[in-house]
Amino acid sequence: MEYHQNSSSYGTNEMKQTQAPLICGLPDDIAISCLARIPRIYHAALRCVSKRWRDLMASEELYSYRMKHNLDETWIYALCRDKNDQNCCYSLDPNCSRMSWKLVQGIPSRILKRKGVGFEILGKKVYLMGGCGWCEDASDEVFCFDVSTDSWFESASLPIARSYFACEVLNGKIHTIGGLGSKQSDTNSWDTYDHHTNCWKSQSEPNLVHEIEDSVVFEGKIYIRCSVPCISSRVFAMVYEPSSGTWEHADADLASGWHGPAVVIDGRLYVLDQSSGTRLMMWRKESNAWVMVKRLSQSLTRPPCRLVAIGKRIFVIGKGLSTVTFEVDGGTNIGGVMVGSSISKLSSSDCDLVSCKLLML
Repeated sequence: MEYHQNSSSYGTNEMKQTQAPLICGLPDDIAISCLARIPRIYHAALRCVSKRWRDLMASEELYSYRMKHNLDETWIYALCRDKNDQNCCYSLDPNCSRMSWKLVQGIPSRILKRKGVGFEILGKKVYLMGGCGWCEDASDEVFCFDVSTDSWFESASLPIARSYFACEVLNGKIHTIGGLGSKQSDTNSWDTYDHHTNCWKSQSEPNLVHEIEDSVVFEGKIYIRCSVPCISSRVFAMVYEPSSGTWEHADADLASGWHGPAVVIDGRLYVLDQSSGTRLMMWRKESNAWVMVKRLSQSLTRPPCRLVAIGKRIFVIGKGLSTVTFEVDGGTNIGGVMVGSSISKLSSSDCDLVSCKLLML
């Protein structure tokens, strides 16, 4: 037995020594440094060069190198419902000189028609979770898209079947919260996914409700905006404190002005209020009040909209993936209305936007 182990080890070392270099004439560490600097838009072409390049493009080694040396690029991914009432996913490279949304191919057929699907991004993977159908109860299935390989696969299932739930990433883990489940008790719970172990952990919380309208990570905590329309018109917010693992009611003043999608920039919480025109609001913690930053031109936005932010740049994404982008500190004003550059909606689609998230690679 000992002889065979040494023989195998020798064979492996010999194979490594005879393996062709990534780039002829360069040590592999130098080659990786070169390839890591090539923009993401060309990664699909690089995977076609050779098996070694394909494996490198999908490796944690390249991903970690790009992150460590600030070579990573942030793309926007959006989950939509198309004109056939099916799920579809699009990506946007905001650094491209001619910005346009690109369809992500190959969404698994089992999840195409489900509604209330959870949408989240962790690392270099896009997750589609749960959902339900017309004649189908809430599902526990999770499908994952690896952007480094352009491939879909099935991931570890949710511990509790859910649809129409909130999901956020906090401390490197996905949190799925509330929503509709197979049983009434399922709504008073949340799950946490650890991608290192590929396992979920479920926890209960009696104060959680299934009607969650929005969520955001702010000051290292998860905030959810809730409503209880069957009981009253009251809207309130709850906050998850990771240090104690508990949910509490958030500040009432914060909750009262949270009328729309939220995003955090430089530690500041912004909300796109679409209840009366389109206004960008900011939560001023020092005075415990919401203040208006600027109004946005209604001719450019197509509500209902969602928000993402890259640096100080906000992307307002609406129906048909029509997109307006502006710097939060330096948008151009015309007649008191903030305007910015825009990306036209999809030419052949009037899809409804479900959610949008950022992915760094």
